[in-house]
Amino acid sequence: MTKGKIITNNNEIRDILENSKKIAVLGISFKKERDSYIVSNYLIEKGYEIIPVRPGGGKIFGLKVHENLDSIHEKIDILDVFRSSEHVTGHIEEALRLKPKVFWMQLGVKNQEAAKILTENGIDVIMDRCIKIEHKRLCGQYNK
Repeated sequence: MTKGKIITNNNEIRDILENSKKIAVLGISFKKERDSYIVSNYLIEKGYEIIPVRPGGGKIFGLKVHENLDSIHEKIDILDVFRSSEHVTGHIEEALRLKPKVFWMQLGVKNQEAAKILTENGIDVIMDRCIKIEHKRLCGQYNK
């Protein structure tokens, strides 16, 4: 198995954003003022397919909300994580089963232990970056 890596290079991040289609959003909120809602809405507007994930299920943006990562039975490109740093490791086993190409920890979220396990299992990791900010910065507002 190829090892994953921690990605910080702008060109690599741009490539990921330009070549990804499906993004699972772990920790999405139904509250319109929350970052996870705002970012998810932005990603939908830019043409990405969003798979919302949070306990309790329901619907958001007309999409079924998955109660956990194990209930996703399709290939995803990015797992975008809106959980606090200390809660990230609680999702590692599910993430390893899901096998996203990239495990993306949102701005303010860093977990070296999780990053080590993920990269050792072939999953690339981005930490402490907002996918919306990076998309606007690297891909421009008119891409996708």
